[in-house]
Amino acid sequence: VTDAIARLLAPSLETELRTEMKVSADRDAVAVFAENLRGLLLAAPLGRKVVIGVDPGQRTGCKCVVVDDTGKLLAHTVLHLVAGDRALGAARDELRGWIAKYTPFAIAVGNGTHGRETADFCREVVKLTGGHSSSAAPLVVLVSESGASVYSASDVARDEFPDLDLTVRGAVSIARRLQDPLSELVKIDPKAIGVGQYQHDVNQPTLARKLDEVIESCVNAVGVELNTASAPLLAHVAGVGPALAKKIAAYRDQHGAFRSRKALLAVPGLGPKAFEQCAGFVRIRGGEQPLDASAVHPERYALVSRIAADAKVALEDVIGHADIVARLPWPRYVSADVGLPTLEDIQRELVKPGRDPRQAFEPPAFRDDVRKLEDLAPGMVLEGVVTNVTAFGAFVDVGVHQDGLVHVSQLSDRFVKDPHAVAHVGETMKVRVLEVDLVRRRIALSARSG
Repeated sequence: VTDAIARLLAPSLETELRTEMKVSADRDAVAVFAENLRGLLLAAPLGRKVVIGVDPGQRTGCKCVVVDDTGKLLAHTVLHLVAGDRALGAARDELRGWIAKYTPFAIAVGNGTHGRETADFCREVVKLTGGHSSSAAPLVVLVSESGASVYSASDVARDEFPDLDLTVRGAVSIARRLQDPLSELVKIDPKAIGVGQYQHDVNQPTLARKLDEVIESCVNAVGVELNTASAPLLAHVAGVGPALAKKIAAYRDQHGAFRSRKALLAVPGLGPKAFEQCAGFVRIRGGEQPLDASAVHPERYALVSRIAADAKVALEDVIGHADIVARLPWPRYVSADVGLPTLEDIQRELVKPGRDPRQAFEPPAFRDDVRKLEDLAPGMVLEGVVTNVTAFGAFVDVGVHQDGLVHVSQLSDRFVKDPHAVAHVGETMKVRVLEVDLVRRRIALSARSG
């Protein structure tokens, strides 16, 4: 019996227990990564605005691009900010010329090395153009550049910009991230974005499946503009895979913009079943059918038209008019095919057609006098952006390149078991500096009121 316990039973139980604990730990780590990725993908978008993107650089210069409101590259150049007064003056003049020519809504600057200094240079140029007193002055926003280098060297970037240098592709990615984080980040392997917890140690197939689920869920929740979406974004729409997404993009390039959702059926390889799955998640604004711009599925178009006809109201007058929608007798249309929850979904969609579940964009307000770690002092109250949430706390960017840690015990005045309950990636958080360790380059923060 002693021999059996020592040689057979104990090792077997130990192996079984270790396996169970590893599976449990993997499950928790994957859940943390998935929640952080969801927050990052659903971050507030700037929207369809012209943006100048800047990838900061000292020795090789800052790579600058201009993208239009659809993300199309219009121009690119290199500005040298540390190569002498003559080069600095030339860079200042060139950026002023771009602002006058393209009238950008914002200037997106990567938050990597030399990012704050580059952002300050851009603000100085905006002031020189007289923009500091104008409501039309472009915003200067620091944008996370995590994974931009991965995108710039990817097959997706090579297909999109075969003739551009890697660093210029990175600047394009930075500009587009400000316009629409979801559309741009789906092109990058989520593990390269840096919002996980022990992501390289967990079961990789499990992690990949979960992250794919999160990406598809976010894409479908927001919806996809069919005539401007890239193939990598379309690939995450329900019922559409990578191969079919490329066919949709190729058909659009060959035949022009889609005028209706039904036109998708003309795409080779896209049959009725795939259309049924994906149609409710794609949007066509300004098309032949007004409901194509909403999340109402084509199979419910006839029902909505009948409801509008019974109320003697034109379909166009129903969409977007809350008072008319509220007067319609929705319970009357409950049937064996359509339940009340479905009708309530249609009602909400008609009130705000094509509504975006993401929050409105607000640029983070970093303090001008805090630029590097040495500028921080205990007791300072700062506004920062949550960059990562783990089981032991949240990391917050306060504008000094090194993220500070708000330990789980400092996240709230009340007891917090799960940091995700009070902190989400991408949201702003007011914090107080507790300690600055210059040797180990660490910042301890608190979000508690006292």
